Amino acid sequence: MRLGRVFSVIAVCFFVSACSWFGGDEKRLPDIPEQQLYDEAITALEQQEYETAVEKLQMLEARYPFGRYSEQAQLELIFAYHKNFEPEAARAAADRFIRLHPSHENIDYAYYLKGLTAFEQDQSMFQRFLPIDIDQRDPGAARSSFESFSTLINRYPDSSYAPDAQKRMLFLKNRLASYEVHVANYYMKRGAYIAAANRGRYVVENLKETPATPDALAVMYQAYELLGEQQLAQSARDVLLANYPNYPLKSYKVKNTSLLETATFGLFGSESETDDPPRPTVEDKQGLEKPENEAQKEQETKRPWYHKATFGIFE
Repeated sequence: MRLGRVFSVIAVCFFVSACSWFGGDEKRLPDIPEQQLYDEAITALEQQEYETAVEKLQMLEARYPFGRYSEQAQLELIFAYHKNFEPEAARAAADRFIRLHPSHENIDYAYYLKGLTAFEQDQSMFQRFLPIDIDQRDPGAARSSFESFSTLINRYPDSSYAPDAQKRMLFLKNRLASYEVHVANYYMKRGAYIAAANRGRYVVENLKETPATPDALAVMYQAYELLGEQQLAQSARDVLLANYPNYPLKSYKVKNTSLLETATFGLFGSESETDDPPRPTVEDKQGLEKPENEAQKEQETKRPWYHKATFGIFE
């Protein structure tokens, strides 16, 4: 019994020795001083070798998490990720720095880099080199950028980065308003007048003084008129003509859905077959909706002949 225990101890010792022998090369990394690592990272940044800078800064943070340059290295890492076209990593690094150092003297720089990363992500290479209408693209990155810049300006109005953030916010505000009007027009063409009116109202209430404001008011007027809400329609029209007296109002006709469009779920047979469908929001379904029983009765009376013929497969 004792002999078995002795062999067990010897086997364990041999296993540990073997692990340290074969795995020792991975752990035997060169012992680079903190100052040298930081200087090499900064040199790589200055020479625009951003991938090398990321590696050096990651190594610096891993080896000296509480060292002299740890906080500065975290800031530099956000910039390195940003310049190395790693937007997700840059935003994550910025969020981490903001969470760990809420009172840091350069926290405004972290907010600025976070907003700048999302701003440049929205202005992607496809928009720069291909003829793509930016108003039809999802503005998720633009919204994220706008929020970061807004936080920077509200919390640190005297920051040296605030003026540039303010200019970019103006562009982003126009970008977001134009997208909302694009979505509103999409809904108008498909007869979703409640959703169109809500999108227009969002621009008027939250994105004022943008070039898209008159278009948003026009959509509200047309949508309310087609919904039979004459008072709301007249109010939107009065505001529009009072502020933009030369605006050319156009009239929309009630959407008549064809059999082909219904059968293909709107893919074919519509007026704008090439438009990309926007992502619907909760607000698109709120507002002037009728009570459920009344809407159901009205729907029953308006169902076309092929609804029964196809056993309700095509509405």
